[in-house]
Amino acid sequence: MWGWVRRIGGRGTGGPGAAGAGERGKRRPHNLFEAAAAYVSACAEDDQDRIDEAAGWVSPEALSFGVNELACRAVVTLARERDESPGAVARALLGLPAV
Repeated sequence: MWGWVRRIGGRGTGGPGAAGAGERGKRRPHNLFEAAAAYVSACAEDDQDRIDEAAGWVSPEALSFGVNELACRAVVTLARERDESPGAVARALLGLPAV
């Protein structure tokens, strides 16, 4: 089920990200989750250079998927910490009125 995610992120066995950073003298390419984390944190800090760099690590589609996954995980984590529903947390984070 998650094989396609690993392939997109370059983490599948034998894929481009399978070799470690020191193997064959090449660095491991960034995967979509690393790109999403770097991109979102750079956006939060308003660092355009880092935004541009992270956006170039993976395809726009992969970055979008990673950012969406990060947002979902963040909302679920905050909802658990606050003992609120994910919907209430998402609305609060966006400054929307409670339903």
